[in-house]
Amino acid sequence: MMAGSLNAGQCELLHAVLRHCLDDDDATKGVAGNDKMLEAFFSAKRLEGCSERSISYYGSVLRRFVTKTDKSLRDVSTEDVRGYLIEYGERAGVSRVTVDNVRRVISSLFSWLEAEDYILKSPVRRIKKIKAPQVIKPVISDEEMERMRDGCSEARDLAIIDLLASTGMRVGELVRLDRDD
Repeated sequence: MMAGSLNAGQCELLHAVLRHCLDDDDATKGVAGNDKMLEAFFSAKRLEGCSERSISYYGSVLRRFVTKTDKSLRDVSTEDVRGYLIEYGERAGVSRVTVDNVRRVISSLFSWLEAEDYILKSPVRRIKKIKAPQVIKPVISDEEMERMRDGCSEARDLAIIDLLASTGMRVGELVRLDRDD
């Protein structure tokens, strides 16, 4: 309610003071409260319909982040997140796409914490998407397609090639198809 009358620094200070004075929920205070907030976040993601595989990925990214920052999620700053992303990219030697995926997961957590009133403002809000070069995958030419078809010795193999080519389906998706479906 005071946001219109205070600048960003004053708002954050007021929020910290009020949280310190009025917050009775010891379960989410300090570094020990991080696990409680993370579990609530994962429960919300399950409710939204995220797969267990996605939640597991979120968990590994976020637990690594929480361990490295060694702060309560309520006290994490934009500089903490930026520093972590820079260090992660350099230390792990990963692509910019991977670093942006980590940024996106961290942003998801803090957006949820903000929406649930655990924090006043997400520290990731000011961190923009990390640009990465677009990789354009080569297209199979008509001649290459004919060579693959000619190489098929059985009707099943030809059907697989035609299905992949006509639908754009991934091989992994094809493998998981159920004949009854």
